[in-house]
Amino acid sequence: MSSKPLKVIVSGGGTGGHIFPAIAIANAIEKIHPDTEFLFVGAQGKMEMTKVPEAGYKIEGLWISGLQRKFTLDNLSFPFKVISSLWRSRQIVKQFKPDLAIGVGGYASGPLVKVAAWKNIPSLIQEQNSFPGLANRLLAKSVDKICVVYEGMEKYFEKEKIIITGSPIRDLIINATYNKQEGLEHFGLSADKKVVFVTGGSLGARGINNGIKASLETFRKNNIQLIWQTGKFYIDEMQQVVLPEDKDFKPMAFVKRMDLAYAAADVIVSRAGGTISELRVVGKPAILMPSPNVTEDHQTYNAMSLVKKDAAILIKDKEAPQILGQTIVDLFNDPERCKKLSTNIKKMEIRDAADQIAREALALVDSR
Repeated sequence: MSSKPLKVIVSGGGTGGHIFPAIAIANAIEKIHPDTEFLFVGAQGKMEMTKVPEAGYKIEGLWISGLQRKFTLDNLSFPFKVISSLWRSRQIVKQFKPDLAIGVGGYASGPLVKVAAWKNIPSLIQEQNSFPGLANRLLAKSVDKICVVYEGMEKYFEKEKIIITGSPIRDLIINATYNKQEGLEHFGLSADKKVVFVTGGSLGARGINNGIKASLETFRKNNIQLIWQTGKFYIDEMQQVVLPEDKDFKPMAFVKRMDLAYAAADVIVSRAGGTISELRVVGKPAILMPSPNVTEDHQTYNAMSLVKKDAAILIKDKEAPQILGQTIVDLFNDPERCKKLSTNIKKMEIRDAADQIAREALALVDSR
């Protein structure tokens, strides 16, 4: 690696599942090459525009969004957004002059990495799902390397470009001690009752929230405590179904100390996107509820990669109001089943994904 300062663009976002891995990759590159200058590129109005600066990195926003499955007025503006984003990406690349471009998926990843590849800048994308997103499928032929989480991705990408690295995980999660008592104290919970931690991601998930809402009476009857990340779009509605006497239920829009929520939990309920990589490290019994609103139902494929190894339980959104609460109770009443799920998911952990991706990305720069 040259001793001159390195300039790296990291693009993508839209959800925490894209943003947090992007930040983890940047942190890993910075450890290897401390004088690196980073510029993130995200989508205007999306959560990366606040989360990235909070992590200490600069970010530029593109006017871009995804295509909706149903016809909407937003879809009419999509071609104009693509043209605008490509034009702005050309300006950003020309001004910043990056030595390396990394895409992590999401709307903003496509235009920026495409422009970088056109200009023969070393480029790498990271795909964390078992079915690639549209941006990464379009970029695959243009980039130098593709870092993936799941086996069998040669169905979608050129085999010689693929490297199985796992998905990067936040330092907060990797370095956590998972002290249960500390977690319980942080959320004001009791040590003599079981805890379920529910997360529908940073924005929330209607299907998970409906399942938990229907399970509250079951939790009350069985003395189950609840840490409930509802997402910002659902917090007001879900707070209304929690009674004043429900001191064991902790609904909140966003959980900042995810490490302590994982530590406190006996069972975790989650979507089946990028969070799966964190669940593998945490090693707690997990119930996965794949989002039905994602491309090619890829979260179900993600979840099944664990279910097939008896490392998680899958429940569909439409089933959740009827069976989620009782499934959680049954787990708490079956310590052997919990132990088996924990052991099997822990076997699948990859702790150094960010470091692996950083090394592969920097090797591209060295090879030019």
